[in-house]
Amino acid sequence: MKDQRIGVLMGGLSAERDVSLKTGAAVLEALLGLGYDAVGIDVSRDLPLQLRQAGVDCAFIALHGRYGEDGTVQGLLELMNIPYTGSGVRASSVAMDKLTTKELLLFHELPTPGYQVFRRGDELEAALSKLRHFPLVVKPAREGSTIGISIARNSAELRSGIVDALKHDDLVLIEDFIDGIELTVGVLDGEALPVIQVQAEGGFYDYTAKYTQGKTQYLVPAPIEPLMYQKVQRIAQEACRILGCLGAARVDFMVRERECFCLEVNTIPGMTPTSLLPKAAGEAGISFEELTRRILAGAGINR
Repeated sequence: MKDQRIGVLMGGLSAERDVSLKTGAAVLEALLGLGYDAVGIDVSRDLPLQLRQAGVDCAFIALHGRYGEDGTVQGLLELMNIPYTGSGVRASSVAMDKLTTKELLLFHELPTPGYQVFRRGDELEAALSKLRHFPLVVKPAREGSTIGISIARNSAELRSGIVDALKHDDLVLIEDFIDGIELTVGVLDGEALPVIQVQAEGGFYDYTAKYTQGKTQYLVPAPIEPLMYQKVQRIAQEACRILGCLGAARVDFMVRERECFCLEVNTIPGMTPTSLLPKAAGEAGISFEELTRRILAGAGINR
């Protein structure tokens, strides 16, 4: 692709804009260092015009969250016949919706925490009366980067958690809290990368812990027993296959004793200095530049 102009799509309109700008900047620097004709595009609602004016032949999608990771930009690029990196329209939209993802995982008998759903317009008091086992994890069903997520240890915290999550989405997922260790598995072109254990300061891997250097420790390879290590890698590969993910993805887990629970699948993992996918790739001997090149090499349409 050295003879094509690569547009690195970053920023965008979602709540994860700042993180996307960091991912995009790192990807752009890597592509330029590799000798590609690459240009950064801060995505707006005029994206078709931006792509035409920049003369983009291929898009490297470095967007996170809505209007980028959810299949919308992928659909636009399909219409414009511009090849792009990562998963296609269907896989992107399904993985972005945590509820739909869980339903698919359960259908295929993959482990995931028990859950309830709250939709805008539902009777809050009725929902609270049914949810009496704590703690619970409350999260917007279609946001990323732990935006709007909270842990509820009683009815009052559950109420406030639902109200806060509704600021971000009309659909709220209420999951059983799994008291265990947090793992993440990168999947590159269908192959599982080394497993990472995440140890956040304070025990909660929230937005601050994710994107503030020094707030979280990352143990790679994860110091867990070999059978569990292989199990989460296998489930990560299977989850990506079920959803139809392409290129790079990341699958998050909680592990409690001999049980593991798949939380979600991310179709555009972060590529920031604190991001997990580059850490896992590095452990596998894949440099950041090579990781970027491999993701770009998988670009296409009709996904």
